[in-house]
Amino acid sequence: MTENDRGISQAVVSRLPRYFRYLGELKDEGVERISSQDLSELMKVTASQIRQDFNNFGGFGQQGYGYNVEYLYREIGKILGLDRIHSYIIVGAGNLGRALGNYLNFERRGFLLKGMFDQNPRLIGGSVRGIPVMPMEEMDRFVRENAIEIAVLTLPKASAVEVADRLARDGIKAIWNFAHVDLNLPEGIQVENVHLSDSLMKLSYNLTRYSKEQEEK
Repeated sequence: MTENDRGISQAVVSRLPRYFRYLGELKDEGVERISSQDLSELMKVTASQIRQDFNNFGGFGQQGYGYNVEYLYREIGKILGLDRIHSYIIVGAGNLGRALGNYLNFERRGFLLKGMFDQNPRLIGGSVRGIPVMPMEEMDRFVRENAIEIAVLTLPKASAVEVADRLARDGIKAIWNFAHVDLNLPEGIQVENVHLSDSLMKLSYNLTRYSKEQEEK
């Protein structure tokens, strides 16, 4: 992260993957350039917001020309760190862990699954796309010896904190946390919490609000 990047809000960062996804689709469709207004209509984000977001990283556009789609796609990919390979493991080889392990789009983005770990004897020895499920006792050594950057936690809440602490001691740099618990880890370890039930409750709220609005019409 550069000095300029430090002042960029997480709200802006959270929009970058969406820009990257839409630009990738435009590139695949053969679109060479696009204006902020056209991108605004496509993404349902105001053109001024798009320009403000991009100006945080230098702008990328030319007045009267718009944005070169392939160049902007490549530059946002670099900002997101997708121009290099990230090795990761999954801790928890249950249904969610196996589903994430089978998601090939991660690999297309440069995230390479190196191993899976679980404490359930029925799961140990199995595999996902040829990646073995190993016992938890082997996790610490594996992380250290294979320079693993990212750990994906798909564990019960009760064991997630202990495992996260172990991973921190092993030198892990980032955790994608699906356990329904907040992790208190040393500074420098990046944590992205994914609370699936929170997302579902948000959907329920919006559904309920929309239904009430329709009833009042």
